[in-house]
Amino acid sequence: MIFLAVTMGFIAENIREDITEHQRAKTFAATMIQDLKADTVQLAAYNRYYSRAANNIDTFMQLLTANDPQNIPSGKLYWYGLWGGARNNFVSNDATFQQMKSSGSLSFFKPVIATDVTKYDRFCRLLQATDEMNRDVYTEVRKTRSMIFEFKYNEIANQIAQRSRIAFSQASIDSFIATNPPLLSYDKTLFNEYVELVRSRFIRNYNVAYSDSLIKQANIVLNELHKEYNFDE
Repeated sequence: MIFLAVTMGFIAENIREDITEHQRAKTFAATMIQDLKADTVQLAAYNRYYSRAANNIDTFMQLLTANDPQNIPSGKLYWYGLWGGARNNFVSNDATFQQMKSSGSLSFFKPVIATDVTKYDRFCRLLQATDEMNRDVYTEVRKTRSMIFEFKYNEIANQIAQRSRIAFSQASIDSFIATNPPLLSYDKTLFNEYVELVRSRFIRNYNVAYSDSLIKQANIVLNELHKEYNFDE
């Protein structure tokens, strides 16, 4: 009888621990879902921005491949050349993950969920490392760009670009291009240096590739957490 009582007590304690861990895991899951949703919104905007930048840089390079800079309307050079200095940093909302990692609470999740959460965090680190590696090239791009394009006109183009992220206006872009502001230099060597710099930033476009992977992985984790803990979608 004593043995049975001890055994039943042990089983009951294990059940209580399992229930407590499940409840704590559900609490963590709820906040992680909010973190992931915030990340996916940020990543979608990040993806759109770099995709647009890459497309405009492609146009810029095509213009210079086919023509001498002096034979290209300067408004087009300003607008498409502006995007060589495109920069956007992704900062993950990882407070819940870091708390679970430091406290060992990731073990409260099923192994497959814990693995997918860890994989998502690894993808975040890859994207952030890519942003960091771009910093030195970005600095050189801005230096070279400043020798070709006059700041005040570049700033006008940049303001149009920033506004268009909220409300796109092709008319505003076309209007700026039509003004054909003067360049500081038409030197082909300088243009070639600038093109090589921006090409090195966008030739493989890892920013978009990694952000695509992150969005997919975030959705995998979101689906798993909703299914496991019965949250409403």
